[in-house]
Amino acid sequence: MIRSLFQVVALRDRTPVLGTVPGHLTRVGHAVIIVYAVVVAIVASADYVRQYEPDGLWVVYFAVIVVTYGLMIRSPLDAWRLGTAGLFVDLVLHGSPAPLMSGWQWCFYVPVVLAVAVHHSRSVVFTTGVLTLAVLGYAAALREAGFYWESAIVLVLVLLVAYTFGARGRAEQVIELERAEKGALEERARIAREMHDVVAHHMSMVVVRCETAPYRIAGLPDAGVREFAELGDAARGAITDMQRLLGVLRGADQEADKAPQPGLGQIPELAERAGATVDVPELDVPGAVGLTAYRIVQEALTNAARHAPGGAVSVVLRSADGDLEVVVRNTPGGASLGGGGGHGLAGMRERVAVHGGELAAGATGDGGFEVAARIPLGDK
Repeated sequence: MIRSLFQVVALRDRTPVLGTVPGHLTRVGHAVIIVYAVVVAIVASADYVRQYEPDGLWVVYFAVIVVTYGLMIRSPLDAWRLGTAGLFVDLVLHGSPAPLMSGWQWCFYVPVVLAVAVHHSRSVVFTTGVLTLAVLGYAAALREAGFYWESAIVLVLVLLVAYTFGARGRAEQVIELERAEKGALEERARIAREMHDVVAHHMSMVVVRCETAPYRIAGLPDAGVREFAELGDAARGAITDMQRLLGVLRGADQEADKAPQPGLGQIPELAERAGATVDVPELDVPGAVGLTAYRIVQEALTNAARHAPGGAVSVVLRSADGDLEVVVRNTPGGASLGGGGGHGLAGMRERVAVHGGELAAGATGDGGFEVAARIPLGDK
């Protein structure tokens, strides 16, 4: 309770009120909030001027309401703090024995407590509700205002309904986060399984060179022969250990992949099958980099076919400043086909991160989509 009280009263809150709304609708939502705030502020200011001498205090009413809703966009708790303080002062200074809250006060305050209840935890919502009822109860006692309990019941119902709605959304966010983390782990395991072949190839070359060293190097002393034999045995043991590790990473229903892993050489064929134009020059890159580039192109082509069917797609690879650049771009197409069970951009980023590279993806100016990756080539 003490922790929740501290959070409600003093802790900095960075919870956007429209944080779960799709990006292209966020600005519209913010505009609606501000327009609503201005309308309520005008009504409140006009009500004050009508009842009291036009001493300029109406400007304070206008500012408090608009600033409260401006704060709500980025911080519902900050909005609740200012809104509750402003409402309390108004009730104490200008309240009447009539109903505790007037029409514009309800219109002003209900969305504020609703925003807190939707976005925060049960303890925070409970503490906020208790403080709200306490503040309004104290103001009602000072002014001997009526209908306090009726007002309290309405506010409690608003908090309960909003919290229930928000709790469902938060639960869905947790599930989505867990699903994303599971997907990332599955993608890393898949990357590890695929990288096994690349690493095993290099280790096999070490074994072969160690075993053939006595025949290739004339006059090699006995100590050198033993050294190469030990190195060959160690490399062979490393291959065996990697195979065991691969068995751990492979699911119970997964069969071992006997086919060699693809690389840059297979990208032109992949792109042509997808109907894409391709520009892949002859490049000498490490096998792991070639595999990563292939998987990025494969996933990007799949996404283009799924989300922009019929659009023109281009695949470009080039070497620049010690990096391999991979760019897959598509123009707008027909209606999205939806679906897809892969991990998409998250999987691409995991693959690029293995090499310490970068991946950027987003809409293009003509309404299409572009995936661009930079993969350090390192030592070949």
